Amino acid sequence: MASERAASHAFDLAAAHDAVLHVLYVVDEDVVTAYSGDEYVDEAESPEHGLEEHGEETLSELGRRASEDDVEVETAIRHGRPAETIVEYADDHDADVLVLGTKHRPDEYRALLGSVTDRVLRLTTRPAMVVKTEVDT
Repeated sequence: MASERAASHAFDLAAAHDAVLHVLYVVDEDVVTAYSGDEYVDEAESPEHGLEEHGEETLSELGRRASEDDVEVETAIRHGRPAETIVEYADDHDADVLVLGTKHRPDEYRALLGSVTDRVLRLTTRPAMVVKTEVDT
């Protein structure tokens, strides 16, 4: 997965430069608001809760890895539009470099759907590293 490969590169960079690694998980507000909520009995079954739970599990796993790799890590969950939230977080924390994962897809696919990584690159003024992952077509 693209985010896993990006995380590996980010851990390597942080370890090599004795840097603090910030790991951000964004709960996409567009995904959350796309559902009326009528089909959910309580909040524990909502898309937002599921995404938050996935984010907490992901950050916890990365925290364990950081401990094993002796890398100082700060984790955060934010709600918003992913690209804008990533750029805002990086600016707020004066990030030296953003490490972003992306799947290497055909141009036609990107033209129709775009990608969070593409949008972050257009919005940020900070240095960024893009880690590409090949996908089966």
